[in-house]
Amino acid sequence: LSSLPPDPTLTFLLSLQTLLSEKVGQLMDWTGRRAVIRMNGEKFRRFVKAPPRNYSVVIMFTALQPQRQCGVCKQADDEYQILANSWRYSTAFTNKVFFATVDFDEGSDVFQMLNMNSAPSFIHFPAKGKPKKSDSYELQVRGFAAEQLARWVGDRTDVQIRVIRPPNYAGPLMLGFLLAVIGGLAYLRRNNLEFLYNKNVWAFSALCFCLIMTSGQMWNHIRGPPYAHKNPTTGQVSYIHGSSQAQFVAETHIVLLFNSAVTMGMVLLHEAATSDMDIGKRKIMCVAGIGLVMLFFSWLLSIFRAKYHGYPYSFLLS
Repeated sequence: LSSLPPDPTLTFLLSLQTLLSEKVGQLMDWTGRRAVIRMNGEKFRRFVKAPPRNYSVVIMFTALQPQRQCGVCKQADDEYQILANSWRYSTAFTNKVFFATVDFDEGSDVFQMLNMNSAPSFIHFPAKGKPKKSDSYELQVRGFAAEQLARWVGDRTDVQIRVIRPPNYAGPLMLGFLLAVIGGLAYLRRNNLEFLYNKNVWAFSALCFCLIMTSGQMWNHIRGPPYAHKNPTTGQVSYIHGSSQAQFVAETHIVLLFNSAVTMGMVLLHEAATSDMDIGKRKIMCVAGIGLVMLFFSWLLSIFRAKYHGYPYSFLLS
């Protein structure tokens, strides 16, 4: 009996299957060592761009080198590591999704290939086809908290990841310390607790709470936005987000400061109108109050105009 020539199609399929098995095996080996695979240009082209591929890859594009001075990259990387480790040590872990990172200084050619000029950024590369618009994570809108990233990964891959954070005892310790200090002060002044009935103390406490809440601190706690944004190419740092749908942590601090200044101006105007002080001091308080309100309200309005494009009104500052 003469042997039949091998089927070219079957040979090709077997070679593809072998290559795919080798790629998946290599990725599993790297994931076993560390949850986030570090990629350069060569690894990216081989394991992400080149077929065959039956797995998804979520990549964080970042710039972690000290000379890049990207503080938000480090913060985002910490959350990304939590997400990847939660998946790596999950009982539902499979070889269908891998987490990787490409640093600008190790894979600048990848940044150029994808026309990327900012970091950090997250892109999902699906098992089939090219990434769509929804495969790019909206960092400025959703923040980089691990829980938000997990929801996005679940939407793109149908893989649900339960985020498991390492225990953080700083919060309970600080709360316990604060309660101990308050309890100690109350004990030392147990014979004189008139300060608890002081209207100014309660008014100042309520004012601080209102300023903190109106500046967007709760939004920061829920969304986990970056402190600021630095363009790794130009080095320019943005403290005010250009969209009305998102904000930076630094932006809330600026708004908190401006609101406090406006409030101080209002207080000075009220005191100038109602106090029994010397008329000269009252005039100084009045001028200072008007100056604070006009200047800082104008700055607040300019920030609002920068975020809500097309807003027609301004005051002092354009």
